[in-house]
Amino acid sequence: MKVGLEAALSDLNLDAGQAVSQRQLAVSLSAIPEAEGRTAPLNLCLILDHSGSMNGRPLDTVKQAAHCIVDSLSPGDRLSIIVFDHKAKVLVPNQVIENPANVKVEINKLRASGGTAIDEGMRLGIEELARGKQDAISQAFLLTDGENEHGSNDRCLKLAQLAASYNLTLSTLGFGDHWNQDVLEQIADAAGGSLSYIQQPEEAVGEFSRLFNRVQSVGLTNAHLLLTLPHPVRLAELKPIAQVVPETIELTAVQTDPGQSTYLVRLGDLMVDVPRVVLANLYISQLSEGQQPIATLQVRYDDPVRGQTEVLSDPLTVTGQVLKLYQPAVNPPVQQHVLALAKYRQTQIAEMKLIQGDRAGAATMLQSAAKTALQMGDYNAATVLQDNATRLQDGEELSEADRKKTRIVSKTILQ
Repeated sequence: MKVGLEAALSDLNLDAGQAVSQRQLAVSLSAIPEAEGRTAPLNLCLILDHSGSMNGRPLDTVKQAAHCIVDSLSPGDRLSIIVFDHKAKVLVPNQVIENPANVKVEINKLRASGGTAIDEGMRLGIEELARGKQDAISQAFLLTDGENEHGSNDRCLKLAQLAASYNLTLSTLGFGDHWNQDVLEQIADAAGGSLSYIQQPEEAVGEFSRLFNRVQSVGLTNAHLLLTLPHPVRLAELKPIAQVVPETIELTAVQTDPGQSTYLVRLGDLMVDVPRVVLANLYISQLSEGQQPIATLQVRYDDPVRGQTEVLSDPLTVTGQVLKLYQPAVNPPVQQHVLALAKYRQTQIAEMKLIQGDRAGAATMLQSAAKTALQMGDYNAATVLQDNATRLQDGEELSEADRKKTRIVSKTILQ
């Protein structure tokens, strides 16, 4: 595998007479398979809530989804299963699955009982994943239907950050309508995964399968973007960089050397089929006419197929054309990414206003987000956002399902 790295400015041209110009830099990163087509084995962990509220059809469908995961594994893939209520235990220790039927028997023994301790499930899941992480693609699926009533949400976030530091990816699945969307989003964002919403039990198999297909497309892991800016260029101080594909996540840019404008941004896994697209907000001071460098990009990554770590890609220099007689050269795909980030941030503001009791302000921001979604052709999101804005304007309360749909459509484009 090798890295595919492309970059484009929101407007390629710059005005030589303008003191400061603002541009968005879209960086697309993916894994490119080489001729032999080899893939690294999977090291997968299922972290499953079996608290009392999962009794009946919810737990039955989760068992069915887990069975499908077992059936989808390839020779050499590893699996572990953690289950939790108000405590956690290892149901299936990390192992290469040679007898799927035995694993299914263990899954079928699950019964719903007790409360919810998400952090204990995460702790055991990270421990089991770590046992099989060498030269593998290591991911966990964490499913819960409730609040972390017997645990600490702060500890969940710290464990997610720990997982990322071990090159382990965690995706979260909220089941039903009573899970904490802030906590599950923070876990997924910190650990490089995705947030899913299983509103009805019959959706469980499909969501697990979608996540599994995504894991199967991973080619490279532990990817970091290195962004070097020449002296006239700087990152915005507030929310300077975010991922916008495959879902929207605010990212952290760490300055590697106080004396240089080089930043390190952790991205996690790189997929073959779906690129990660990162959007950096740049301010560019006045430059002389002609072709001028705006940024230099490199990717540092691990290649589990070859057993290589901290591989560096070739550098890519992004340039802009500085014109005395400025004419815009807008890049439409980058503008789409800008709209995706705007949709997410407008929805965040709406949620904050709702928490503060400003229903009118929340409705206005949801309408703005709906218009942004329409601009980018995201009609499903536009419908959800406008419907919720209308409910608020009509004096109705937003249900838990409404709020969760809003969060999901703000982060991604529904298919």
